[in-house]
Amino acid sequence: MRRVGMLLLVMVSFLFGAPAGATPAPPPVTLRVLSYNIHTGIGTDGVLDLARTAAAIRGTGADVVALQEVDVHWAARSDFRDQARDLADMLGMRAFFAPIYDLDPLTPGAPRRRYGVAVLSRFPVLHTENHEITRLSTQDPDPAPRPMPGFAEAVVLVRGVPVHVYSTHLDYRPDPTVREMQVADMLRIMSDDRGPRLLLGDFNAPHEAPALAPLWTVLTDAAPGGGTYPAQAPTTAIDFVTVSDEVRVRSASVPETLASDHRPVLAELSVPR
Repeated sequence: MRRVGMLLLVMVSFLFGAPAGATPAPPPVTLRVLSYNIHTGIGTDGVLDLARTAAAIRGTGADVVALQEVDVHWAARSDFRDQARDLADMLGMRAFFAPIYDLDPLTPGAPRRRYGVAVLSRFPVLHTENHEITRLSTQDPDPAPRPMPGFAEAVVLVRGVPVHVYSTHLDYRPDPTVREMQVADMLRIMSDDRGPRLLLGDFNAPHEAPALAPLWTVLTDAAPGGGTYPAQAPTTAIDFVTVSDEVRVRSASVPETLASDHRPVLAELSVPR
């Protein structure tokens, strides 16, 4: 009789929901994320203005931001400033910077010159890693594809939920060969992780590009429905927020701003606990 009673309880739960007194499943958490190629803080007017970049980010209300084209003591174009730290300070966020290039300073005793991608977060960051993917260097006179750093991963604790956030900047050249390698590398790295995963960045190719096709077998494009480049009058969407299967996209948009030569992509997500 006890077994019959248990079977009846399972059937009732299946048909009518959990029995009275059962603990309901916790609600999902809401997360606002932004992907933004900041063009080292230089706007469409050719003026360096990192405060303007910060204002553009602040206006979106984003909790987590994936940045591309970030200078850290890199060159005169950005006043040799640490842009990742400066933006984090202006926004009251935590920063993880992942250099693609890490070069000797121009003058002895100066900080190393670095350029790459970053993740900013309002939430605690549990773990960070700068992964290698295939790249064709812009700093070598005779480059060949090889593993290089600059694929950023930050595990962000969003109201008790660990979320893997990746920031990437894929190859810009018309030949898609290196991008195809980079997509394969990123998918391999991401496959080692479990739970909610968000891949954000400048892919330098539109959604329908064959080089990106493998991404859509495991990730969903937030698909805001607007172009991101060039910022003045976008003709193509090459900047992305993409999510793993368990994450739901509640809304997505392309905020209008001329603080960079790209427009950012903003998405509001629902992440299960």
